[in-house]
Amino acid sequence: MTLQQLRQVLTIAESNSMNEAAKKLFVSQPNLSATVREVEEELGITVFMRNNRGITVTAEGEEFLGYAKQVVEQYHLLENRYLNVESKKKFSVSMQHYSFAVKAFVQLAKEVGMDEYEFAVHETKTKEVIDNVKNLKSEIGVLYLSDFNEKVLRKLFKECDIEFKELFTCNTYVYLWKKHPLAGQKEITLDDLQEYPCLTFEQGVNNSFYYAEEMMSTYEYKRVIKADDRATMLNLMVGLNGFTLCSGIISEDLNGDDYAAIPLKESEKMHIGYIKHKGTKLSKLGEIYIDALKNYENKVYK
Repeated sequence: MTLQQLRQVLTIAESNSMNEAAKKLFVSQPNLSATVREVEEELGITVFMRNNRGITVTAEGEEFLGYAKQVVEQYHLLENRYLNVESKKKFSVSMQHYSFAVKAFVQLAKEVGMDEYEFAVHETKTKEVIDNVKNLKSEIGVLYLSDFNEKVLRKLFKECDIEFKELFTCNTYVYLWKKHPLAGQKEITLDDLQEYPCLTFEQGVNNSFYYAEEMMSTYEYKRVIKADDRATMLNLMVGLNGFTLCSGIISEDLNGDDYAAIPLKESEKMHIGYIKHKGTKLSKLGEIYIDALKNYENKVYK
């Protein structure tokens, strides 16, 4: 197996199409197909499944691609070190929809500067946070565990060779518009919320209760609206008096000061932390980012 073959297989996976990959690599499709066959025969696994709509990566293929990416990136490091090729260092974080995690990322970028680094931040679905860390797309993933989801997610972490490090524990808060009819209460119950739409983040094909970003995911709400991003959710809070459940750690710098977090009476603990590949040491930027996250432990909305 050669470095060129690894690069070609990775390009196919990124393109999700043999035709598109062939164009990018300036090779013929038959030659590219032959490369895949050679790699699969050598490894004794199936990397791609072919069908009329294109290709999909198999489970064993995802594992192989993760290792292949490491090899190619390590080679690039050697090139940059010994051939004096100028290249920006990369740092990427994936997270559930937490404004404080985005704010910590902003602090990191300002602290180290953006001239020498290429940054990426992915505020996305729970399963994608896990997959991005598993496949080395991101060094760090930020999410939470609870009594409800911990057993399932820890099993998944183990399968992906990922470890969870707790940062801090929070109670559950109701997040809503400051002009919401319940905004003046010191505490809100689930019964109080029955007449208002509960807003949750869409989890796509992995729409399991265990992947929910909100606490009380199995509670029977009368009205539920799913959203894909924080901006849409904030608009729904204003337009429909919607609410969501959160950690109480919010960023007015990013979300604005038109919203409030009020303690939920039936509170459950959220164990907020980060995931990374098991046994790996955090990079310098990773350590700075984690330190920035830890600063939010005592910044629950009051």
